[in-house]
Order: sequence, then C-alpha cells, then structure tokens
Amino acid sequence: MNVQKKSNKKDPKDMRYGYTTGACATATTKAALLALITNEPQRQVTIYLPVGQFATFQITETVITSEKVSCVTIKDAGDDPDVTHLAKIVSSVRFVEKPGIHLDGGIGVGRVTKPGLPVAVGEAAINPVPRKMILEVVQELIDTYHIEKGIEVVISVPDGEELAKKTLNGRLGIVGGISILGTRGTVVPFSNSAYMASIVQAISVAKEAGCTHLVLTTGGRSEKFAMKQYPDLPEEAFIEMGDFAGFTLKHIKKKQIPNVSLVGMMGKFSKLAQGNMMLHSKSAPVNFVFLAEMAKRAGAAEEIQELIKQANTASQVGEIMKELNNTAFFESLCRNCSYHAISHVKGDISVSTAFYSMSGECLGKVEHLDTINENDWYRG
Repeated sequence: MNVQKKSNKKDPKDMRYGYTTGACATATTKAALLALITNEPQRQVTIYLPVGQFATFQITETVITSEKVSCVTIKDAGDDPDVTHLAKIVSSVRFVEKPGIHLDGGIGVGRVTKPGLPVAVGEAAINPVPRKMILEVVQELIDTYHIEKGIEVVISVPDGEELAKKTLNGRLGIVGGISILGTRGTVVPFSNSAYMASIVQAISVAKEAGCTHLVLTTGGRSEKFAMKQYPDLPEEAFIEMGDFAGFTLKHIKKKQIPNVSLVGMMGKFSKLAQGNMMLHSKSAPVNFVFLAEMAKRAGAAEEIQELIKQANTASQVGEIMKELNNTAFFESLCRNCSYHAISHVKGDISVSTAFYSMSGECLGKVEHLDTINENDWYRG
C-alpha cells in the first residue's frame, strides 16, 4: 500500500533566525581591527545588532600580514532560503595615513551604477544600516584604544559575483557582486520584507532612469512574455512584483509614474481580477464561481459554466475558454484587473493588462484604461 509521507516542514515559530550580510561584515571588521591593534587573532566577537540584541560570531579564518589583517565568518541565514547562506564574508583592515575611517567594497561586493538606490553611484553596495554598523564598531575601537591613524576597511565576498546572478542586482544596476544588506541584523525566515524592499528599489531605479511606463509581472516566465510584448522598453521598466500587486501599485503611484502594464497568467491574475491585491495562495484562493460568472457574461453556455465551477485550477479554466476561442472572457478579466488596479491607487494612472498561457500565447489584453466603467466592472 502506498502511504504518503508526512511533511517535515517546520512550524514558522520553530524556525531559526539567521544573520544579515551587514551583521557578518560588522563582526569580521571588529575581529580584524582587534587583531590589527593587539596582534592577537580573534576566534569570536560579539556585536550589538539594530534589532536590539547582542550576537556572537565565530571567526573561521584570520590572516595577519605586515600591512593588514583579514578575517572571515561564514554567513548563517538560519532557516531562510537566502542565496548568501554559507557565503564567506571577509573584512580586511589596515592603518592608513589619511585620518578618518575609509570603508569600501572589494571582490564580490557590487558597485552602484544607476541612481535611485540608497547608495550613491560609484560607491560599493554597502547599504546605509550596515555602513553605519561598521563605522560605529570601528569608531568604538578607535576610542577604546586611542588610535590616531586613519583606518581602511574593505568588505569582500569571494563568491559574491556568482551569487549576485541569483539576485536582482543586475537589474538594479549593481555590478560585480552582491549587496551588503540588513536593517535588523537578523534574517527572519521566509520574511517578505527583503522582497518588498527590492521592489521599492527597482521602482526608484526605474524612476531615476526616466521610465514613465512600468511593466509588472509575477515572475520570470511572465516577465519573459512581457519583454516580448514591450520590446522597446528598457530593462529598468520591468518589475517582478511577485505576489505583491497592491504594494507595488501604491509605490508606483507614490513615485508618480503614470503608465502601468500588468502581464501575467491565469493562476495569479484570475485572483487580481477578483480584486485581490495579495496574490499568494494562502491569501487569495481562486474563486471558481466568480470565473464561471465571468464566463457567463462572455457568452459561455451553462454546461461550460458548470465545468468551470468544477475545475481544479485557474489554468484549467483558461484552457477551457481558450479551446472555445472565447477572447471576450479573457478581455473582461483584463478589464477587471485594470479596474481594480485603478481603484486601489485611487486613480490618476493608466493601466493595461495582458493574460498569457503557460506556453506564451497572449489570450487577451486591454490597453490604457484610466477610468472605471462601473457597468462593465463585475465584483462578484
């Protein structure tokens, strides 16, 4: 007899927190500077995190030369599926004649090439909170040991350039490696905050690049279709919003970008057509009665409506209507998506919507809606 095995997934409350790249860089900087001052390698160091707690980091490697000290820690992301989990975070510290603290990025730390980010163009992608943490820990040791020379700190991530290929850094104009990030110092498992922060940054970069038309997709496949639909738009104009439709739309409105196109597939966009602005399955289940009514309004026969009510997935509904060549169904869903988007941000925006099949066929689209037709807008 086949018996399905129980899932081994942990309960969220039992998940282990990890540490940010910013916290790791601060810890290795403290260890390296202590070793430089005392000539004694540090096996571990404790730092104070922005979240309001102390954390102790193991220093896995220390290299002392006549000029500088380099220390390494291994980033522990806890139970979060972070691309930088187990990455080496390195800080190299040396005395210099120029007074003050001089912080920069080395191998594997990206460099900012586009405006719109919280770090200036030309600087290493070390975000404001990690930058503050590093500078504060250095200043603390300068004061404690009465150091009068200048201090240079260079943060490196040996595998950073390869790891960056799995992030949005390239789209944001951060080249050559990862960013040193973190506002809390800790990584909350499966937190949405990092993804939402990347959306905000992407919109800011697009605004600074002069984009007046942004294209929102739910993932890589829909973005691929969107880029074919809008070949003349620059890369910065394409934003992967994931499940955060409402959040993304509000930030676009805040940045006063007037034109938005929504490009997606039945699974998530059928939820958007119902007015759900958070598209995750836990937040917004597919409403097959709603889809059956939309099909009825598009002229579908009663037996088709019943078939839709009994469907297992929104994609299955899409296939049913596609086989019937019922473009009116898809176009009405598109209009509904646009209406809900306009309503969510309280107007002053033009919204286009396109539905695609899994294979990349455009099933229906509407363009440049900036007002809501109440007689056409079906809300269930």
